[in-house]
Amino acid sequence: MHDEPATEPVSALMRAAKVQAATEHTTVGLVESLPDGRVTIGCACGMQLTNGPTWSLDEHIRLHRAEARFLALAAVAPPQIPRLVPWPLTTTDAPAS
Repeated sequence: MHDEPATEPVSALMRAAKVQAATEHTTVGLVESLPDGRVTIGCACGMQLTNGPTWSLDEHIRLHRAEARFLALAAVAPPQIPRLVPWPLTTTDAPAS
């Protein structure tokens, strides 16, 4: 018997973070056409995702979800994991709230 409390494996924390990010960043509603020709759709987080002069709506959705997944995973990853992006983000690196 061990006297130490059981710890949850990091992989479980990372899986949960990934699921939470996916849940919090699903598209909601229908695609709307704007008067200027752009198209937009809402995200569950409150952000409006749109196409632009050099990107499609699909690309914006994919980037948004990837960024959300990155932030969620990076927040729970062990500090010993070598990182491509320094963590934690500094206030100049952090996304706008």
